[in-house]
Amino acid sequence: MYAIVMCGGKQLKVAQGEQVSVELLGGDVGSKIVLDKVLLVADGDKISVGSPLLANAKVNAEVISHGKGKKVIIFKKRRRQNSRRKNGHRQSSTMLKITGISL
Repeated sequence: MYAIVMCGGKQLKVAQGEQVSVELLGGDVGSKIVLDKVLLVADGDKISVGSPLLANAKVNAEVISHGKGKKVIIFKKRRRQNSRRKNGHRQSSTMLKITGISL
């Protein structure tokens, strides 16, 4: 059984028991979160598709940790002008463990 959920502006395919990294969510480590923006739920041959969301479908998850992703370097240069800018950015993320999918 798997589901496709919308979280942080992105669509994720999740299954029970797996760990996924999403955009930073509020909540302490160990707290429970309910993802209610479910687009699709598939259970074997039975597939339920929303238009755009399924009404009663929910995905339960548990917050494992908060962290940051890899550093992205932003480097801007204007040729022949002796003008350079270098910035770095690390996107904050939350690691979730999917505990259940209900339809």
